[in-house]
Amino acid sequence: MNDQLIIFDTTLRDGEQSPGASMTRDEKLRIARQLERMKVNVIEAGFAAASDGDFEAVRAVAEAIKDSTVCSLARANERDIRRAGEAIRPAASGRIHTFIATSPIHMEKKLRMTPDEVVDAAVRAIGWAREYTDDVEFSAEDAGRSELDFLCRIFDAVIKAGATTINVPDTVGYNLPEQFAGTLGTLIERVPNSDKVVWSVHCHNDLGLAVANSLAAVRAGARQVECTINGLGERAGNAALEEVVMGLRKLYGFRVDVDLSRFPALSRQVAAAANRPLSWHKSLVGEGVFTHEAGIHVDGLLKHPLNYQGVDPAELGRGHRLVLGKHSGTHAVRRVYRDLGITLSDRQAGIVLQRIRVFVSEHKRPPETAELNAFHRDLGEGSDRQQNSQRP
Repeated sequence: MNDQLIIFDTTLRDGEQSPGASMTRDEKLRIARQLERMKVNVIEAGFAAASDGDFEAVRAVAEAIKDSTVCSLARANERDIRRAGEAIRPAASGRIHTFIATSPIHMEKKLRMTPDEVVDAAVRAIGWAREYTDDVEFSAEDAGRSELDFLCRIFDAVIKAGATTINVPDTVGYNLPEQFAGTLGTLIERVPNSDKVVWSVHCHNDLGLAVANSLAAVRAGARQVECTINGLGERAGNAALEEVVMGLRKLYGFRVDVDLSRFPALSRQVAAAANRPLSWHKSLVGEGVFTHEAGIHVDGLLKHPLNYQGVDPAELGRGHRLVLGKHSGTHAVRRVYRDLGITLSDRQAGIVLQRIRVFVSEHKRPPETAELNAFHRDLGEGSDRQQNSQRP
């Protein structure tokens, strides 16, 4: 089994489709350059046919990025595909990603097309896309609610037409991990020439299962995962790139070349550009993820970080943070003060801890450095100060 994974980032396309998350051309360029530095394999830069502004943004990214493949989304019609083809033309490595819906409800209620018409449109779209690039991805929109027999039929047709990546989206986040993995496994087994293409997944988070579904699909044979920074996207968002990468590494041992040590700055950059502040508890990137207060946890953490953390924050360019509050113990108090260059005795740490608990109760926040220093001064017992060189 090939354990090399392709990370396809769609922050600049699907992420931007989150209502109100519009990004400027320059913001997209800055984010794309960061994604390239992180060694993301494919950057979906936008939907070139959506507007002149989207076209120019995709083209600007295509001109600037050299080490990642630059992709544009296109519906399965000639205008969209030719617009996408022109936008990615300057790219060192360019891809057209075309799609059409395949679920019964979408075909009947949205497209108002028969299954035969949908297959014909998909095949024609692949032909137009191949006039611009040999790297063509096909997505069956709403595959998670599509009939397996029809998916096999349309995927067979587009592979014969020249598609090189087959994407299976859970467009409305409606699948369970075991169900989605079963779908992937069945498709790979039943579709002719399935070994000639890269199988991809694109999962939405409506039921909170986007990452779980993506990981399950990889175990079933998918070798590309489509995701976004911070899980940005429509409705409940997409599978979060940082969670997918870390999950694949830690839980399954897959090789993923993305450099997450550069991630915190990019996470903040995307949050600001999209006007989507991060939750305190957002996994891996939220402020609270590597922050500890509870005395039992801090004691265990100080003895060995893996006692209460399965991920080393240094892998994400971060570090541990101890916060003093009503649940803290004297071990945490002494450690925080030691980091300030102050040595406290056990008795002094107990006195300071009582002051901290009163402070937090009154102010509803942890004390800051100036307030901690004031608590120490109030001891009036002249605690010894240590130089930085004496700190462990």
